[in-house]
Amino acid sequence: MENKVFSIAIDGPAGAGKSTVAKGVAARLGIVYVDTGAMYRAIGLKTVRLGIPSDDAEKVCPILDGTEVTIGFIEGVQHVFLDGEDVSGLIRTQEVSNAASKVSAIPEVRYKMVELQQKLAKNTSLIMDGRDIGTHVLPNAEYKFFVTASPEQRTSRRYRELKAKGQLNGMTFNELLLEMVERDKRDSGRECMPLKKAADAILIDTTYMTIEESIDSVIRYIGG
Repeated sequence: MENKVFSIAIDGPAGAGKSTVAKGVAARLGIVYVDTGAMYRAIGLKTVRLGIPSDDAEKVCPILDGTEVTIGFIEGVQHVFLDGEDVSGLIRTQEVSNAASKVSAIPEVRYKMVELQQKLAKNTSLIMDGRDIGTHVLPNAEYKFFVTASPEQRTSRRYRELKAKGQLNGMTFNELLLEMVERDKRDSGRECMPLKKAADAILIDTTYMTIEESIDSVIRYIGG
């Protein structure tokens, strides 16, 4: 790639593999990977800790001014800090995942996170994944992709991931599938910066792709 600052935006629903693909592409191109979902998870974690309903804007908004979410890179790996605490290992539970989806629908939360995300992209070549990167966060990104997969395949991936981590907590596949479908509706149906494919984004369906095939398909379009 040329020695200039450039951005790659990857959007898509939960479980589509966009974060895994983004990490792989970042590693191959030698650029920074930013997981924006982790930032919303940090806010979600705080609401869980405080016992605040994650979808109650009247209770969530007052805590934002006193909340600091930052991103750091330790040996090339992204770490998320919530009020100075490294919470990278605490934000991957299903409870926090659901809380993140709910707080992300609150406009004030999104404005706060988008501002930070845009600052990151000003001086650094990076690949950023989320729900609204190509449409709102980095609308002028040089490369845009929308990574998706069938709800069943996405649920299967999420089920295996949670099972391997011992975080299923008795949840069945069908219960997780229902939760996935509900989250899709919430993410794409919210008024503020909904999950949506940018008009100029390239669609990549990973339903029948391996991780390497998914990464290869993105690299081919970029030409790296």
